[in-house]
Amino acid sequence: MDDAQLKRYNRHIMMPQVDFEGQQKLLNSRVLILGAGGLGSPVAMYLASSGVGHLVISDFDTVEISNLQRQILHGTNDVGKLKVESAKETLNSLNPDVEVTIIKTRLEDDELREQVRLADLVIDTTDNFMSRFALNRMSVEEKKPLVSGSVIRMEGQVTVFRNDLDDSPCYHCLYKEGEELGETCTQNGVLAPAVGIIGCIQATEALKVLMGVGKELKGRFMVMDAYTMEWRVMKLNKDPKCKVCGQQH
Repeated sequence: MDDAQLKRYNRHIMMPQVDFEGQQKLLNSRVLILGAGGLGSPVAMYLASSGVGHLVISDFDTVEISNLQRQILHGTNDVGKLKVESAKETLNSLNPDVEVTIIKTRLEDDELREQVRLADLVIDTTDNFMSRFALNRMSVEEKKPLVSGSVIRMEGQVTVFRNDLDDSPCYHCLYKEGEELGETCTQNGVLAPAVGIIGCIQATEALKVLMGVGKELKGRFMVMDAYTMEWRVMKLNKDPKCKVCGQQH
């Protein structure tokens, strides 16, 4: 780290849990973020400001004025732009030392697998189950940690799937294909800061995994009800019969 980096990350380095070693791990890390919307915004901004060296952001959508209520990567002047282009501008302004690679198309099949393979950690900030199932399958096959979050109305959930460890459940252990609910924020609405809360937890868990510090949410499923501001943490066990990560796979 040079003098400028030592100053920028001073409040991290002061912490004994992080120190120089932990900050250097962040600087050397590559993270794949699928989605530059409500969850992707706080995730990308906090990872960039924290000094994660290389962020790869995939999103094929454009900024709409209805996004601005919660998607804080983007501003009014960005309406009509591709979200990844707006995101890159914001992140470069926030921390020009971080390399930001943008992917303007939907990642699928071999392209998705290659980006998962290259990443040290993957963060799911998508808003549809098809993408979540595909990303989970690739993360399991490539043995990459996956930080998952979702929010609708005033309810959110977040967990960490340590697909790099044999004893961790995966997303398919939690939700089976065909059993998922089809609710979306477009149909049901979402409280803006509720998205920020879950996104910030995703960013926190990602940093912990990358640095190898603390107790992450592996095997624990955290659920938020912002209406009552109550939290529940439920144990999530690995399904030995899971078609994606189970022993019979």
